[in-house]
Amino acid sequence: MARDAPSIDAYGQGGFRLSGAWRAGSLLIVQDAAQAWAVAAMAELTVDSLAPVFAAGRHEVEFLLLGTGPANALPPRAVRDALAGAGMGLEFMDTAAAARLYNVLTAEGRRLAAALIAI
Repeated sequence: MARDAPSIDAYGQGGFRLSGAWRAGSLLIVQDAAQAWAVAAMAELTVDSLAPVFAAGRHEVEFLLLGTGPANALPPRAVRDALAGAGMGLEFMDTAAAARLYNVLTAEGRRLAAALIAI
């Protein structure tokens, strides 16, 4: 079943085209709602920066799809441990790959959150 999630139509130049509208900066999509995300680099990724993901709970978010920026990078241990402790999975990859995968997974009806660092 497809979700009523926004589509990522384009990415790059410091932002995303989301369902036809340009949004500058990084992006957090939780429960099919997109919001600006203050994380501009992996060094800024903290458990607190993902508070909306944890607030949604594992019944709404089976896993977090994390776009790590221009290159793939291992998220901080505290983030990995917090997600595991909340019963949520984690998939991480460079933002370009994550943006493409997001559209596929939402079309499949997967319950995911996306945290995408702008490139």
